[in-house]
Amino acid sequence: MSAPILTAHAITRRFGATVALSRLDFSIRAGEIVALMGANGAGKSTFVKILSGVSMPDEGTLALGGQLYAPASPQAAKRLGVATVHQGIADAVVPSLSVTDNLLLDALCDGHTHWWTPRAARRERARALAARVALEADLDAPLGSLPLAGQQRVVIARALVSRPRLLILDEPTASLSSSEAEQLYALVEGLRTEGVAVLLVSHRLGDLRRLASRVSILRDGRIVGEQHAPVDFDAALEAMIGRPLPAARALPHTRPAGTQPALRLRGLRLAPGCDAFDLEVAQGEIVAIVGPVGAGKSRFAQVIFGALRAAAGQMELYGRPWAPRTPADAIRAGVFLAGEDRWRTSLFPDTVAFASIAGTISFPFLSRWRRGGALPHEREHAEARNAIEAFGIRCSGPDDRVSRLSGGNQQKVLLARWHAEPARLLLLDEPFQGVDAGARADIASTLRHRAAGRATLVFVSDLEEAHEVADRIVLFDRGALEHEDSTASHLAC
Repeated sequence: MSAPILTAHAITRRFGATVALSRLDFSIRAGEIVALMGANGAGKSTFVKILSGVSMPDEGTLALGGQLYAPASPQAAKRLGVATVHQGIADAVVPSLSVTDNLLLDALCDGHTHWWTPRAARRERARALAARVALEADLDAPLGSLPLAGQQRVVIARALVSRPRLLILDEPTASLSSSEAEQLYALVEGLRTEGVAVLLVSHRLGDLRRLASRVSILRDGRIVGEQHAPVDFDAALEAMIGRPLPAARALPHTRPAGTQPALRLRGLRLAPGCDAFDLEVAQGEIVAIVGPVGAGKSRFAQVIFGALRAAAGQMELYGRPWAPRTPADAIRAGVFLAGEDRWRTSLFPDTVAFASIAGTISFPFLSRWRRGGALPHEREHAEARNAIEAFGIRCSGPDDRVSRLSGGNQQKVLLARWHAEPARLLLLDEPFQGVDAGARADIASTLRHRAAGRATLVFVSDLEEAHEVADRIVLFDRGALEHEDSTASHLAC
């Protein structure tokens, strides 16, 4: 066998008293696709940041192509042959710039291409990059007009410009439809044949089954096991979380009986040109709305939440007309929405006062919780402690900054926010995004145990996730309902 293209030896990284990585050893060879599995907080993101030059290890060494590898920045890592596509693409793009300029952003910033280069020449170069990742878009349109899947392709195309020896993909299919994911798989397999090593970080077992030639399992900052394809994923998941998957994962789903639905939609048309549809959801029921990226699921959720207006139709909530003018109206009425893009819709950067776990959870309810105009710090911390225990959030305490948690723990904080007060209708848009299999089972169990007394709509693109949490599954595409089934065992999106 060929020598490893990259080797990590005894890598250790600490954050105060927390040991994120503990003497981790890892290697990957040219033309190999290695999947890194690990529960949220296992150290995956920390390892990726070290490999990509975002941070440095406290101890241990890295070698790339047999030479010492210690990049001081992501730019240095890319020059040396390691390119990374991070899960959070918002930090890697400029939505107000055109698709062309975003595709050429690295070259424009490092001076290899100039802003005064004729637009036709820039567009031609951008067209070649777009074709590499099968991106079909108006290259002159602002990048922000593209769906998340299109924006992610732009970032992947940029990563390939430097012809990397190692490409790191962090949750690459999180915002992709099944057909788009297939195109990404073909791209990655093509890179493998070219001799590019690919490190894949994904919580989606479909990604791992389709691509990984080897799986390395990370737990508590160490590699605790490896498997070569075909992978025994039951054993791998147990090694990943250090225990069997929760028995609650197999809880039976039941559709509650009731004469009056909690939510009733009649002739709802989400936008001009969309088909009208009807839907009823009972109190205590969890209904999954399943469809591909771009099907209109997020718009559906936002219409119910009062963030967008429907083109036609009526909505009722517990027998009364429901037409919220704003999300604030919805929250006051007990209708809560956990949005798809947590950083764009719900979470705060460190510069904002409510950036802690306690502040994030309390923010929507401050007007109710204030006493004499003072911030309710005692209640904030009590609710945060309850959330940490109920959702298994890995952190030091309520004052931890959400930005410093793993992606899965950030998602748990967002879901916990909307359990701090009783909901009459809970809307969850891609609630399992960036959440590992063990945490996903825990979250699904928590949602089902707390489903009584409210109706719950879960908007997902992954049918496996829908099966795990829902009493009923409704297929959704092009802004309208396509099919409904109580078990959906025979359905595929």
